[in-house]
Amino acid sequence: MPSLDSLNCRRELKVGDATYHYFSLPEAAQRLGNIDRLPKSLKVLLENLLRNEDGQTVQPPDLQAMVDWLDQRTSDREIQYRPARVLMQDFTGVPAVVDLAAMRDAMAKAGGDPQRINPLSPVDLVIDHSVMVDSYASSSAFHDNVELEMQRNGERYAFLRWGQHAFDNFSVVPPGTGICHQVNLEYLARTVWTKEEDGVTLAYPDTLVGTDSHTTMINGLGVLGWGVGGIEAEAAMLGQPVSMLIPEVIGFKLSGKLKEGITATDLVLTVTQMLRKKGVVGKFVEFYGDGLADLPLADRATIANMAPEYGATCGFFPVDEITLGYLRLSGRPDATVQLVEAYSKAQGLWREPGAEPLFTDSLSLDMGSVEASLAGPKRPQDRVSLSQVSQAFDDFLGLQLKPSAKEEGRLLSEGGGTAVGGNKQSGEIDYEDDGHTHRLKDGAVVIAAITSCTNTSNPSVMMAAGLLAKKAVEKGLQRQPWVKSSLAPGSKVVTEYFNAAGLTPYLEKLGFNLVGYGCTTCIGNSGPLREPIEKAITQADLTVASVLSGNRNFEGRVHPLVKTNWLASPPLVVAYALAGSVRIDMTRDALGTGKDGQPVYLKDIWPTQAEITQAIAQVDTAMFRKEYAEVFTGDEKWQAIAVPKSDTYAWQGDSTYIQHPPFFEDIAGDPPRITDIRQARILALLGDSVTTDHISPAGNIKADSPAGRYLRDNGVAQADFNSYGSRRGNHEVMMRGTFANIRIRNEMLGGEEGGNTLHVPSGEKLAIYDAAMRYQAEGTPLLIIAGKEYGTGSSRDWAAKGTNLLGVKAVIAESFERIHRSNLVGMGVLPLQFKPGTDRTSLKLTGKEVLAIEGLEGVELRPQMPLTLIITREDGTHEEVEVLCRIDTLNEIEYFKAGGILHYVLRQMIAN
Repeated sequence: MPSLDSLNCRRELKVGDATYHYFSLPEAAQRLGNIDRLPKSLKVLLENLLRNEDGQTVQPPDLQAMVDWLDQRTSDREIQYRPARVLMQDFTGVPAVVDLAAMRDAMAKAGGDPQRINPLSPVDLVIDHSVMVDSYASSSAFHDNVELEMQRNGERYAFLRWGQHAFDNFSVVPPGTGICHQVNLEYLARTVWTKEEDGVTLAYPDTLVGTDSHTTMINGLGVLGWGVGGIEAEAAMLGQPVSMLIPEVIGFKLSGKLKEGITATDLVLTVTQMLRKKGVVGKFVEFYGDGLADLPLADRATIANMAPEYGATCGFFPVDEITLGYLRLSGRPDATVQLVEAYSKAQGLWREPGAEPLFTDSLSLDMGSVEASLAGPKRPQDRVSLSQVSQAFDDFLGLQLKPSAKEEGRLLSEGGGTAVGGNKQSGEIDYEDDGHTHRLKDGAVVIAAITSCTNTSNPSVMMAAGLLAKKAVEKGLQRQPWVKSSLAPGSKVVTEYFNAAGLTPYLEKLGFNLVGYGCTTCIGNSGPLREPIEKAITQADLTVASVLSGNRNFEGRVHPLVKTNWLASPPLVVAYALAGSVRIDMTRDALGTGKDGQPVYLKDIWPTQAEITQAIAQVDTAMFRKEYAEVFTGDEKWQAIAVPKSDTYAWQGDSTYIQHPPFFEDIAGDPPRITDIRQARILALLGDSVTTDHISPAGNIKADSPAGRYLRDNGVAQADFNSYGSRRGNHEVMMRGTFANIRIRNEMLGGEEGGNTLHVPSGEKLAIYDAAMRYQAEGTPLLIIAGKEYGTGSSRDWAAKGTNLLGVKAVIAESFERIHRSNLVGMGVLPLQFKPGTDRTSLKLTGKEVLAIEGLEGVELRPQMPLTLIITREDGTHEEVEVLCRIDTLNEIEYFKAGGILHYVLRQMIAN
């Protein structure tokens, strides 16, 4: 509906021959107060409220609160934000479309029109998460992997093609095109959006939410966006605003320039370390300072991409000449570029040199101080100088050999429990492969992957990798035989410019052949290692490494047998493939021996900035226009997929990929009454930094796991298990996979790895799924107890959905990551937070207690209200402690009372 425009700030903007209507921030400021120094990210939110003022969800006090933020530079005001569009990838997109299809069924069952379940704003779903690196280091790798992808995922892709035809405003970018965030950066985003409304063209900031946490990448282009869970994105599609508190904004001042030989990856790992140390969870970060004048758009996008790793909601870069230059380079129409410039300047969104907004807090970095870096062995914020990587690995290995209390507590409890060390022997082993004998040692690099939109979107680091490969080949260096190498760009444009620069043959010579256009190794789709190597690692219990140009390195994520994972720039990925081990000092030790018999060092093959700049000159607009000309068309395999034509989906009862979910079965009745939680048991007792990967893994399905047994019982051969991520359309697989990560540690079992728990009071050790089903049969509600940073990582709604289906009523943690906390509320699971000074350790919890949560029943629920946790121990003694209810907004209260956000939306639609 049109805005009430109570401030009378709607104006016209003439750009060339076109006239646009817009809601003028300077005009609004005449009535609200000066906003010159309001952070530009908050100006975008203010415009959003002005344009969507309806007297109900957005009222004049909300507008005033945005300006009053400047008084304290913080606010407890809840606002309702409506993004312009939604971005999805297929791992999160398939379950979202499953939910929408189930909501159509529920609407029809209630006597309503299923067509009312339709996206109201544009939705783009990019299929990028399904391609796996089965074939590599060969000219046929790309073709082979695409063939396997289509064989494995034909049913899922047919379902998405049905959705593309059944729903309005829903577009699918077919597989083999690129990674959603890079496609968004290079093609989908406009920086300023337009739509026709009442016969005029309305212009407003391009904004979005995405069902992937790295949606934040687009903030590098001046587009405000962040990741949300699939359930929240679905609600946004259906017209429900995103409920949020006006955020604190942390200013990050950049000055100076990167030194010769330092990459954008080194910069982003430094920024990530600084901001994670600062503590920016739930906050916006906005970059400013004179250093932006020389910071390329691709470098900005790399920094913005890793906002989830530094913990922020987003890392925003304002619009300036560099933004316009990238829009031109990537083939956006001239009219779009002209509108972006005119609109940004008219609205005070343009970056002016020397201007410094007022921030909640700030920090600064002289980019000249950045040094060559990696991050590892298992957290993206753990930056390590290049010269110290070998020592960092040895420190980690030493903990496995001989645990030391303090460091073991930090490093090894981050998988969700307290690990037991002391059994590992420092190792090496000989193995035979292809008729040759090789020696594999601790620290061996078994995966070297140029992967992920974080870096493959950046021509400077990609060209650096190609140039380093060229020099290495010319010197006579080769990839070590145990290294699985791969190149998976985020778009076809990368292949175009590698070919134009003549670098493709050199990359291929070192085994970095194209394996696919998708996320691959970055999300755990690294595929199997060669069988002799897997056997050697297992037999000698080796601690081996991956080096990847990705954004996450949580344990168990890249490959189940690879315990240490190191984030690095693409050229360093190539260098480590040559060295074959992380146990060398790249700044001093030779990578290998050249064809002249002389040692070759990293400095001998590292490209100069002048060489990189010359190579980047090959990138031109024609490449972008060629590759995106038919972005929604797909190849002949995609076109050949049969598409059923129907408004509701014809579910197949025997499908192991797509099943009707149980979430909306009783939607026509009243939601259940909120009651206290009584006689609850602890399903798992977990430590710090439990990620959504730990809660709901995306990778391999083990044959002896509950999910593996389910698939076998339904006639699926182990070779066809595919991954958890690919089966998110089937709740039967996903609930069995919840807490099934092989690296999760449950303190109820002494910290041993694997998704098991202790059933109480029987004392029987069971898979977490099996224990949960037994508790459900016994009528016992369940709780999860955890440490700090619970739910960090991917915006994985199945981490909340699976928790719900296991019968978990509440999660009590020391702190939550933003998206997962919201997802828990969105699925009707209560997030509770220990007060400072209280935790599972101070309470001496063992997992054998009976727990109760009181204070929910018969009261008016309110955000962040105190509740009482009552602990009854085995000896019958009681203890009461106060916990904080982390339902943070009034809207979330309504969602929780309805049983979840989609239940709330669907009940409203049925009622109307």
